[in-house]
Amino acid sequence: MLTSLRHTRLLAARLPQSLWGRRNLDTNGDGDDSPLHPWSGSKLPPLRIRAKGAYVIQNPLFNKGTAFSYPERDRLGLRGLLPPRRIQMAVQKEKVLANLKELPSDIERNVYLANVCDNNETLFHALLLDEIEYLAPIIYTPTVGLACQQFGYRFQRPRGMFVSALDRGHMHAALANWPQPDVHVIVVTDGSRILGLGDLGAYGMGIPIGKLALYCAAGGLAPHRVLPVVLDVGTNNKKLLEDPDYIGISKPRLEGADYYDMVDEFMQAVFDRWPGCVVQFEDFETSKAIPLLAKYRHRYRCFNDDIQGTGCVTLAGIISAAKQAGVALTDMSFMCAGAGSAGLGVCKQIVDGMVEAGLTREEAMSRFVVCTSIGALGRADGSYGDPNAKRGINEERLEWVNPAVADGTPMIDVVKQFKPMCLLGLAAQDGGLFTEEMVTSMLSYCERPVVMPMSNPTDKHECTPEQAYTWTQGRAVVATGSPFAPVTVGGKMLVPSQCNNMYVFPGIGLAASVAGVREVTDKMLYAAAVACAEAMTDEEKAQGRTFPAISRIRDVSHAVACAVIHAALDANLTTSFKQLDMTPEEVSDLVARKMYNPTYCPLVDPSK
Repeated sequence: MLTSLRHTRLLAARLPQSLWGRRNLDTNGDGDDSPLHPWSGSKLPPLRIRAKGAYVIQNPLFNKGTAFSYPERDRLGLRGLLPPRRIQMAVQKEKVLANLKELPSDIERNVYLANVCDNNETLFHALLLDEIEYLAPIIYTPTVGLACQQFGYRFQRPRGMFVSALDRGHMHAALANWPQPDVHVIVVTDGSRILGLGDLGAYGMGIPIGKLALYCAAGGLAPHRVLPVVLDVGTNNKKLLEDPDYIGISKPRLEGADYYDMVDEFMQAVFDRWPGCVVQFEDFETSKAIPLLAKYRHRYRCFNDDIQGTGCVTLAGIISAAKQAGVALTDMSFMCAGAGSAGLGVCKQIVDGMVEAGLTREEAMSRFVVCTSIGALGRADGSYGDPNAKRGINEERLEWVNPAVADGTPMIDVVKQFKPMCLLGLAAQDGGLFTEEMVTSMLSYCERPVVMPMSNPTDKHECTPEQAYTWTQGRAVVATGSPFAPVTVGGKMLVPSQCNNMYVFPGIGLAASVAGVREVTDKMLYAAAVACAEAMTDEEKAQGRTFPAISRIRDVSHAVACAVIHAALDANLTTSFKQLDMTPEEVSDLVARKMYNPTYCPLVDPSK
């Protein structure tokens, strides 16, 4: 914080005069927002608020900082509470962006942006929308991992809800304390598996906060309609348990019936208060994530982003990559490094997509070899000592045992024996699992191998795009879990796409919000993946991308939302309207109108 303030003060004297052009200023209150026309030029109706005076500028949903016009200052009792010079949003955004670029590290930028959001949510989301390619890696992966680790150290004010084991039996009362009456999307974590960092307990709150910032900017959800939640059931992280400054429950995690009863009570309380909302589960450990999804997905409007979201966006990337490689999705084969919730969820989603494309489920599953940390899940014939069978294969992994390879087969031998066309990296282990020998071996049977190292954060990546491109002389089709810079190979610049869940989860949440989708089905996820892949332009394909440019994320979210709504209409799973009520064009227009646009709207006192 001190660093941020110091840089801000230093920058104040350096800002170029161009930032202070008269078109962005209104020093006397007699410009385009004059008393006679208090919202001239705005297509937005005035927002009626009951707050007055200092309470307006202390509320980040209403605060405009120096952008309040003089008529507004009089209407809302702000005269004298703000500097006299009016500075509109365009200059505010430039000032914040200039401050950010002066800071020494992305974690400092993350903290600075959090302070902006805590003071002025409209400005924060407007800047994030304008500069999403630059800011998304600061708001979310890869920076959010370090932000979570330092969450307690940097904690200044609460954001979202901390629902803990101490609230058992009182969940309804706890959720009743949230001030917003119309929540549409909740992102919840129990902090048990934060990215590749493991159990961070209550510090996992950084994940829902970051996700929902992307929901607002990329998906067009209004900030007062989203709610980040951490379910604090304790932590098994010894370092946190011994830390006297830890802000969460300093006890071992609830397990068994106690754990599931607490989650049950939370879900009941959520849908009692906000029956129309959608709950997104985020970063739950595998042993909890899979049974929770199975229990709730047909009962409540919910989905698990690590299982379904990651699988959906990976399927989108594979559909694009298959087109670039000149093969059909039904001809693809895969080796997946990682058998956790993310790895198995991705494999299942791809299988579902291949079934939709024409294969039987048995045929689709035979195209996968899944590898744990001790080798492939395969037939127990003793060739490699059967390490998985000896350790025990749980029910979730059992269906992924492929008799085409032996149990414990190392990944390099899987490549040589099984000949996968795509390497999926979802192990979240130390980086470098995909070796040069593995990738170059693929060239013997595959003209354009697909390499997708997707573990986060960056140091967990199975290989870098530069390595994959260099090893294959630019023939590889690459998508990654974190952003990487373009790579030049043989004089051609190749752009590795980030296989980022933000391409699909904001659109899914937007669809659920707009259409009142009763449940998120596999067909909806497939429709989302296809819509994402089809949103690419010819120029993006020529650059070697497997996903659209992140700068077009709002267009992608709109396309995904429309596709999900149409799939929901076909299944008769919408509550807001039915298929006969809306044409495709009307659905598209409705989704566009419902998307939040972060701009200052006129504020008025309803009592006057």
